[in-house]
Amino acid sequence: MAEFMTETTPRPPGGLGDAAPARRAGTAPVPFPRPAPGPDGAPAGAPDGQDAAVILDRARASVDPELRSAVASLPPSMRRIASYHFGWEHADGTPATGNAGKAIRPALVLAAAHAIGGARGRAAAVRAAAAVELVHNFTLLHDDVMDRDTTRRHRPTVWKVFGDADAILAGDALQALALRLLAEDPHPAAPAAAARLAACVVELCAGQHADTALESRAPTEVTLAEVLAMAEAKTGALLGCACAVGGLYAGAAEEEVRALDAFGRQAGLAFQLIDDVIGIWGDPERTGKPAGADLAARKKSLPVVAALTSGTPAAAELAELYARPHREGEEERATLAVERAGGRDWTQSQAADRMAQAVHELSRAIPDPAAAGGLLALAEFVTRRTS
Repeated sequence: MAEFMTETTPRPPGGLGDAAPARRAGTAPVPFPRPAPGPDGAPAGAPDGQDAAVILDRARASVDPELRSAVASLPPSMRRIASYHFGWEHADGTPATGNAGKAIRPALVLAAAHAIGGARGRAAAVRAAAAVELVHNFTLLHDDVMDRDTTRRHRPTVWKVFGDADAILAGDALQALALRLLAEDPHPAAPAAAARLAACVVELCAGQHADTALESRAPTEVTLAEVLAMAEAKTGALLGCACAVGGLYAGAAEEEVRALDAFGRQAGLAFQLIDDVIGIWGDPERTGKPAGADLAARKKSLPVVAALTSGTPAAAELAELYARPHREGEEERATLAVERAGGRDWTQSQAADRMAQAVHELSRAIPDPAAAGGLLALAEFVTRRTS
């Protein structure tokens, strides 16, 4: 498993100050190497072309039966809660057609397996992809309890409907299901994948612990290095694990598996950077969360910490706001302070830099851009999304 980041921490946006231009559009585009087109005009190498939406839809269609089968094996009380979380049922147990998420992590498992082992590698990794998605949803259930988030996927979170204890227990059950899927998988790579996923869960917990510890500290006492390391542990670790597991199931060499893990970690950090931008400037109709919710909760997200450490007048204003409890109507003032201090520009620039590093790591594992097409499409997707 890759270490936490040891590279030099990027410089905060000092010097941008209050005169920094406001960037109201979405995330800045990131240049990606493009595979040569196939006979149908679509880039070759990615399953069903290189369109991220197609790849994600196909991953969801492949993984959902495994997820539903796993959840169906739970005791009725846990099954009901998990089914609500995935959007398959309403709180009263009646069928629903809700959104079960974008399936980015299982899509990475399957895309990595396809890149290394073709269609056969992809087919062999479906159960492993479901295991990774179960772990991801275990973290969501627990995060919502700890962060007191009241909405997810455009409806009340599980703890809000069923209570804290039920949400925590349902999350525990999903983690256990993930490891059981791999334990029962006859594929020769299953033991190594299970060990990697278990180690990833430990890192995820360490990242979440760091996150909660940072929230109790004064705004001016948190550094960018700490928040970047926390973000890699919380988000990058699982995306790296997803790519590595896909490689394992396709028979990748150890060096290739390490490079896939590094690719996923850098893409995951870019994902978190963009997620933090969306947490402040995202459209509530697309995100399912109120505008400014992260600022109202006084979260020390990456744009906020970049702004706080910029040494600008806007940073001092933001520190003053963060030093006291949220007051209704202050979201806009805090948002403008983050932007004027350069937090948004720095975060978007960092996302582009991390994706460039991700592409470099991917080239070490899969030198042929055509074979890496699916992974490249997913990497680009995480830097261009708006919800």
